[in-house]
Amino acid sequence: MNDIGWIDAALTAARPQAVAALLRYFRDLDTAEEAFQEACLRALKHWPLNGPPRDPAAWLILVGRNVALDHVRRRSRQEALPPDDVISDLEDAEANVAERLDNAHYRDDVLRLLFICCHPELPATQQIALALRIVSGLYVKEIARAFLVSEAAMEQRITRAKRRVGAADVPFETPGAPERAQRLAAVAAMLYLLFNEGYSASGGDVHVRVPLCEEAIRLARLLLRLFPAEPEIMGLLALLLLQHARAPARLDSEGAIVLLDDQDRSLWDREMIDEGLALVEKALRHRRPGPYQIQAAIAAVHARAPRPEQTDWAEIDRQYAILETLQPSPVVTLNRAVAVSKVQGPVAALEMIEGLAQPLAGYFHFHGLKGALLMQLGRDAEARDAFNRAIALAHTPAEAAHIRLHLDRMQREGKPRSTKKASAHQRQG
Repeated sequence: MNDIGWIDAALTAARPQAVAALLRYFRDLDTAEEAFQEACLRALKHWPLNGPPRDPAAWLILVGRNVALDHVRRRSRQEALPPDDVISDLEDAEANVAERLDNAHYRDDVLRLLFICCHPELPATQQIALALRIVSGLYVKEIARAFLVSEAAMEQRITRAKRRVGAADVPFETPGAPERAQRLAAVAAMLYLLFNEGYSASGGDVHVRVPLCEEAIRLARLLLRLFPAEPEIMGLLALLLLQHARAPARLDSEGAIVLLDDQDRSLWDREMIDEGLALVEKALRHRRPGPYQIQAAIAAVHARAPRPEQTDWAEIDRQYAILETLQPSPVVTLNRAVAVSKVQGPVAALEMIEGLAQPLAGYFHFHGLKGALLMQLGRDAEARDAFNRAIALAHTPAEAAHIRLHLDRMQREGKPRSTKKASAHQRQG
């Protein structure tokens, strides 16, 4: 057990539940975070020798709680807890806590944590950034990339958010129904960004982080149980399910990106797709369309197509036009341009993204799409410039490798070659 990769995966997966439970114990964000970090350090010391515990989250909760209580007792000049090896011998206690983790006593812990991070005392950008840092444990650099801001700016944003939570004397209880409804949009946005970080990682060597996607889906299910008649939460969960259903086909055996047109659709999770499609239909029947519902409807068009050539791109274009009205954004327009390229051709798509060059100058997918469209038109020199810029902005080796395939093909053939699909559509993979 010298390879500690499994430990990192276990700690990442257990973090939301462990931090949330520790927050309930200590009612202080910094204390909960510090207790979890101390527990992680002890896990790195003991797990390689003893193997993984039966329930990593329960182990981390108990160790974190004991260590934090030990610090409190030492500050109070009371007797300290036993040494490390005794504190970490938690077989029986861990089993008891693991059983309770599945019961209602712990069910709302993570949601309570989300609501605290998304407290109305905080601006929306700070709410989401703090939740991504505290709940998912993303690095500041990763969160900064999600917001297209500098790492220093994001560090300041998170620090200010923590201070405001502390100064606001936020109650560490799940809020009542009226207040929950007010915070719903911020929590939903955080879950969406959390899923996006798992769906297409903003850093590191791994392009897809399945545990983050699964955690976002789990929390979205919990949110829907609390708000069963809210169509936007139905749409959010539907969107996550329909996107995650493609996970088994999105990368090949060597970890390279497989575009939607080239994916083996028999690998898609049909049970997950059926659930997502049912949720989309149920949400749209409420006739209160929102951004998540529209994005889910777009994903549903892809999911319903037995083969790539049967995709209804005109319907996707129509749905993106609605989304542009509901939620104007350069990224939405960029994604719509992919559908336009399918319906009207690359010239129309290039005209559509011409005005996005400045707001999306640092966005990998903009330059990837621009290069693909230029390549289709035989404008190789311009395409190479766009592809080289995309490689410079790639967040993962898989993204960079995918763009290099285009460059290699152009060099090998010495002439333009149309691609099946423009490669920058955010949800095509």
